[in-house]
Amino acid sequence: MTEADFYDTLRQGLWVSVMISTPILMAALVTGVAIGLFQALTSIQEMTLTFVPKLAAIVVVFWLSMAFMTETLADFFSRQLVPLIAGS
Repeated sequence: MTEADFYDTLRQGLWVSVMISTPILMAALVTGVAIGLFQALTSIQEMTLTFVPKLAAIVVVFWLSMAFMTETLADFFSRQLVPLIAGS
């Protein structure tokens, strides 16, 4: 394994982690902005109001994107890491 192979595998692994985490982070961002806007409009300053809906949105998006995440990780493992481990 050359240094270029190592850095290419590292780059692809980081890209896979970005692709996998994007749906969950976007759900948290959108929910947080919506709840923050709601709090600003209604002058409700309750800390738990932001936590519970954001957690619920993250769980729902995680549940919906679980197949995509698993497929992406399995594809990366079988196409990139297994050949490197096997030495071919």
